[in-house]
Amino acid sequence: MKIDLKKIINKKNKEKYLKILEGTIFEKDKISPLYINLQNPKYIEIDNVYYTGLIIVDYYREQTDIILKSLIESNINMNISIFYEKQDSYRVIKELTYHIGNVGLEVKSNNENRQDIDIATSIYGDAKYIRKEMQVNNEEIYYLYIYLLIYAEDIKELEYSISKIEGISQSKGLQTRRANFRQEEIFRSCLPIMENNKLIKNVAKRNILTSSIIATYPFISSSIFDKEGIFIGTNIYNNSLVFIDRYDTQKYKNANICIFGTSGAGKSFYTKILILRYRLMGIKQYIIDPEREYVSLGEKLEGTRIIIGPNSKTYINILEIRKESIEEGENGYLATKIGKLIGFFNLIFGELNEEEKALIEEKLIETYKEKNINFDDKSLYKKENKKYIFKNKKDMPILEDLYEQLKKDKKTEKFAIKLIPFVKGSMKFFNHHTNVELKNELIIADIYELGEENLKYGMYLFTDIFWDKIKENRKEKKAIYLDEIWRLIGVTSNKNVASFIYKIFKTIRKYGGSSVAITQDISDLFSLEDGIYGKSILNNSSIKTFFALEEENIKVLSEYANLSEKEKIEIKSLKRGECLMFVGEDHILTKIECSDEEYEIVKGEKKDV
Repeated sequence: MKIDLKKIINKKNKEKYLKILEGTIFEKDKISPLYINLQNPKYIEIDNVYYTGLIIVDYYREQTDIILKSLIESNINMNISIFYEKQDSYRVIKELTYHIGNVGLEVKSNNENRQDIDIATSIYGDAKYIRKEMQVNNEEIYYLYIYLLIYAEDIKELEYSISKIEGISQSKGLQTRRANFRQEEIFRSCLPIMENNKLIKNVAKRNILTSSIIATYPFISSSIFDKEGIFIGTNIYNNSLVFIDRYDTQKYKNANICIFGTSGAGKSFYTKILILRYRLMGIKQYIIDPEREYVSLGEKLEGTRIIIGPNSKTYINILEIRKESIEEGENGYLATKIGKLIGFFNLIFGELNEEEKALIEEKLIETYKEKNINFDDKSLYKKENKKYIFKNKKDMPILEDLYEQLKKDKKTEKFAIKLIPFVKGSMKFFNHHTNVELKNELIIADIYELGEENLKYGMYLFTDIFWDKIKENRKEKKAIYLDEIWRLIGVTSNKNVASFIYKIFKTIRKYGGSSVAITQDISDLFSLEDGIYGKSILNNSSIKTFFALEEENIKVLSEYANLSEKEKIEIKSLKRGECLMFVGEDHILTKIECSDEEYEIVKGEKKDV
């Protein structure tokens, strides 16, 4: 029921009602400033913030560019207000026809002042053009008004900002006028209350046709704002927000990311922020951690940490065939596994020729045969309680079983000798059945204890097992992070391993996955086979993130990435936490941002203010 207060409040109880309202806070009180100072004709002061206005009073006769682009990207604190007033086409055409007749007559009859004739001829031509566009092409005509409200907390900063905006405007063919003695009117016209003040309208009014309105389009920031994206940071030029949804298959050809940067530039922090935010979204993530950088984050996010090394009690069997290693409906468990193992043994035995590969494959087949596993996929199942189930971890051969096979043949004895450290020596932790379950949505492979020379073995081992996890369910979003990826596709690796990594980057999109390549060693990344694998990884990443790099690394990178001269300079001069992002076709300078809570989780300390 609607109550009419005017009927209730009569003279008798009006005073009583007003007393009830005393002390009441209304919505307007909540948003109202504490004070407004209108004494100075050059600016308004509101709650220690100074505001001043500019009116755009004239433009180039022909605009081929978006006229507000440079102003919006200027990184100046500024509000822009644009008004369009549609005019009566019939009345405008009638007035133009009358004007054309008068000016035409004047041009023909007056030849005394050449300058006046030129001006009249120009106006005559413009009027005919506008009438033609309206009559022939059905264009509408509008009055255009543009106001700029610049603000700062300091008078000197305000004056600097005004001068900068005036300079930018002039360079783009925009003539401005300072709104002295009309600051209040400009301020009100730039509020979201749709008020185009009459006192300043006549100064700002210019006519414009429908087709030319696009030149005033204001939403032209080079930032990226994907609807389902996560927050990355801010555009360095204009402080606009950057949101990226790398899993948007309609916009990006894949969800892969390359993160390059020198030590201390911010690439690890950025990677951790991505992991944190995608963890909150419930996306499965698998991280290979050679430098023990992600352990603390994993603990805080309740992830699973798997340590491989001399002192670890967790083991992964490189010879284990997992049910998820091929998709449902496909065939070839053993063939697929042998292909991967050839790459691993290339790391141990050195580059194998075709004859040596054949010998190793023969011994692998015999090793699996001892466990009743062959090229028939049915051999991977056993009968329990009248049901066929996939063989468990204990049913799989281990490296020692292969070692025994290699010892039996003189042709492969040399390989058996090279395998001794992995079976009986310092790296015998590779010679065990798998004893961990990979059920968590966040798994961190800690291979720090392997040492510099042996990290590549651990990286390949976990890449193999994580790749199987990626293929488990095509409908689930997931990601694999390969830190120090140069170890797998650089000169210390080999073609088989590099091809396997390239295959992951090329095909992971089919499984709903994302590969993330992280490195600071750019030259090493492109060192194998003249950089063919590094270039393939780069080209198969829709999102490329370049933090600060040394000049030598920039030169190497520029050979394989489409960097302009300006972008080379920008990468070299980036500050900590700043990066140049290639996102699809967009190139944008971004400052990585996070909340205080995120910073504390990632860094383990409070954020400096």
